[in-house]
Amino acid sequence: MKIWTYLLALLAGVSLSVEGAIYGELGKTIGKLESSFYNFFVGAIILGIIVLFLGKGSLAYTFQAPKWELSGGVLGTIYLTILIIAIPIVGVGIAMISVIIGQMAMSILIEHKGWLGSSKARVNKEKLIAVTLMTISLLLIF
Repeated sequence: MKIWTYLLALLAGVSLSVEGAIYGELGKTIGKLESSFYNFFVGAIILGIIVLFLGKGSLAYTFQAPKWELSGGVLGTIYLTILIIAIPIVGVGIAMISVIIGQMAMSILIEHKGWLGSSKARVNKEKLIAVTLMTISLLLIF
């Protein structure tokens, strides 16, 4: 069952690269902030319909949830808007590798410290080598 989770995560990564390229181009046409707004507007409509028919949680709990748990919406907006600005300048490859390096480094730190409800996982040399190799790959692509 884990293999399907890995494959779905891989598909998510593919989707992010395609999305970044599409919205980078759309940003040239309708404006960068407008492109980001369009993404979240259409996404909200689609997810609203899906939640309406398939949702099992409770949106009402949102008002009782700890405020830090609600910060993901802000972070997602920052992420996509930065990509829309960066991709036309540096390209999809460099932008996405930079994103991956940032994700890897922050993930290692979050797990090492056990932040945000994450289980603790010590930093080891393999993780540091992985981030270093990804950084080298960015320099080679650049």
